[in-house]
Amino acid sequence: MGHKCFISFKKEDADYRKAVIDLLGKENYIDKSLDRVIESEGGDYIMQVIREDYLRDSTVTIFLIGAHSSENEGTDIFGRDKNYFIKRELQGSLFNGKGNTRNGILGVVLPNMYDSIFKGTYHCTKCNGNHNHVAINDNTVIREFSANYYCEPHDGCAWQDKDRYCVLVKWSDFKNSPGTHIDEAFEKRNADVVGRIKIKNLR
Repeated sequence: MGHKCFISFKKEDADYRKAVIDLLGKENYIDKSLDRVIESEGGDYIMQVIREDYLRDSTVTIFLIGAHSSENEGTDIFGRDKNYFIKRELQGSLFNGKGNTRNGILGVVLPNMYDSIFKGTYHCTKCNGNHNHVAINDNTVIREFSANYYCEPHDGCAWQDKDRYCVLVKWSDFKNSPGTHIDEAFEKRNADVVGRIKIKNLR
């Protein structure tokens, strides 16, 4: 493997973060998390600060997808976006700016989200075949992930691997072979799909 990983997570999933660190070894992860609001009207400036102060030296971001990691998580009692920090972390990970390169993104679905995301198969009336129904949307993840898991435009009636920048894996599969999935996310950095990456709401 040999890739430095940044872990984006909600505090409710801190035990899984620790488990990831134990799997990877401390030498293979960046021990930082975004912990402050960066005040600026310049989207590129915000992303540059996040990359330099928090993501420096990392090449893959592991996004732990739990029950509180969605776009629709809402706001706190002060009206602040509850997922502000993980949104910024993924935006910074996707940002390809001066003096840095974007990270590969690996979404690890935690066990409490299996049933919400993996919905089995469905029959397609266009190709008369069966496709996997994977519910990556505002109810399950933040948009920075979903927009780059289902990249547009795409050919055919369903998305193929070449149409996805973000990589998705179940926790049970990740823990059995973390290096395999991290390598897959890392390799996406040089795939043709990078031309379809979208970073939403930079400001």
